[in-house]
Amino acid sequence: MEPTTAYPLFGGAFSAVFPRGAIDVSDLRPVPDNQEVFCHPRTDQSLIVELLELQAHVQGEAAARYHFEDVGRVQGSRVLQVESVQPLNLESLALRGCCQEAWVLSGKQQVAKENQQVAKDVILHQALLRVPQYQTDLLVTFNHPPPDNRSSLGPEGLSPPSWNLGDFEQLVTSLTLHDPNIFGPQ
Repeated sequence: MEPTTAYPLFGGAFSAVFPRGAIDVSDLRPVPDNQEVFCHPRTDQSLIVELLELQAHVQGEAAARYHFEDVGRVQGSRVLQVESVQPLNLESLALRGCCQEAWVLSGKQQVAKENQQVAKDVILHQALLRVPQYQTDLLVTFNHPPPDNRSSLGPEGLSPPSWNLGDFEQLVTSLTLHDPNIFGPQ
């Protein structure tokens, strides 16, 4: 995937710019219809874009914490630790026309990968973009597990570098809605 090309998401209803080398996980295994999941070709990093039902019962920073805790609960996290929650400047978002509130949360969760017993700390960065006109919370998650000692999928010189917060920010700010029909009749 080229770094400056917007990649279509959810059948073209959205698009976003992903870091170089991102692999669409749906080419490898089934992914829920409300998710787009991408993995790094060499590390265990992943980027997930999810369309979720608006959680109107929580507002502001509490909404970001709610989704962080919900992800932890679904993944069976043994430890949930929020490091920071900051408002996102709506003017920096391609979705600024329909996003009424946006937050970035950074934290740690202790989770075990599928079929593994040992839980590891994973750093998570999440952007919550709230789109109440479509009854939707859009959650973008950057999973950044600690590096392991496994061999890379190719020669080091040919593999893209690990993703960073700049890559995550580019994805979040470039996320663009092209077809609001994805949300159903309004």
